[in-house]
Amino acid sequence: QGEDNFTYCPATGLAKGNEHSEFAGWAFPFPGVFLTEEFVSEEEEAEMVALMDRDEWKPSQSGRKKQDYGPKVNFKKQRLKAGSFTGLPSFSKKIVTQMKACSVLGGFLPVEQCNLDYRPERGSAIDPHFDDWWLWGERLVSLNLLSNTVLSMSCDSEDSIQLFPTFSKESGELSPPGSLTETSACKSSNKQGTDYVLSPRLVPSKEVTVAIHLPRRSLVVLHGDARYRWKHAIYRKNIERRRVCVTFRELSAEFSTGGRHEELGKELLEIALSFQGTPV
Repeated sequence: QGEDNFTYCPATGLAKGNEHSEFAGWAFPFPGVFLTEEFVSEEEEAEMVALMDRDEWKPSQSGRKKQDYGPKVNFKKQRLKAGSFTGLPSFSKKIVTQMKACSVLGGFLPVEQCNLDYRPERGSAIDPHFDDWWLWGERLVSLNLLSNTVLSMSCDSEDSIQLFPTFSKESGELSPPGSLTETSACKSSNKQGTDYVLSPRLVPSKEVTVAIHLPRRSLVVLHGDARYRWKHAIYRKNIERRRVCVTFRELSAEFSTGGRHEELGKELLEIALSFQGTPV
């Protein structure tokens, strides 16, 4: 739970070395994150949280409380059934419709919604983890409400990450992502005005942690590498006031068209998208 040593930049898609870390001045492409700010208005946020607070928040792990809208699942035995699932809540219908405007969410059909309540006085946090991929599909979608926070990404892989220098001769600014991914070295100048080449630097993946700053009312989507290669966490130090997170998940290929459990998947989606649900 130390300081993350890189910060994700939504404008460039790069993870940039933090100023006071040993990786200052270095960056690498960090694919699989889509972040959009002000996804809902202050009024919509207030209305949603008020509706959630009418229902019971059940104790969860690590100081969190939760409300689940989804099928009954035993992940260890890989079994599930509709159980008492009656669908996503009515207030989510508008959110799900708005998601269709996001390029990365084409065809996204949520089959489960989980509301999580974080508060500093309970020491709320969530340890580094992968979301299940037997049942849940490619894209994880979270709406961050009531306060800013930081999603911390870490990697247990034995491989290395290739870092690139982030300054260019012309501007002294961050190089565009194309120049980082297409070239193996960047030129810079020293004080005498002569050029020298900074070669890429290899570091073990385990030494790298990336902070994704989530503004209040932003929507974040994790997919690809950010979903399957990097674990995500939220540490206690990054919960400064109440935070409510609304996470939507889609079905994996196994439960989708042509999959082994296609019929069960259809049944669950029909229930989910009736938007008549109460927490299970």
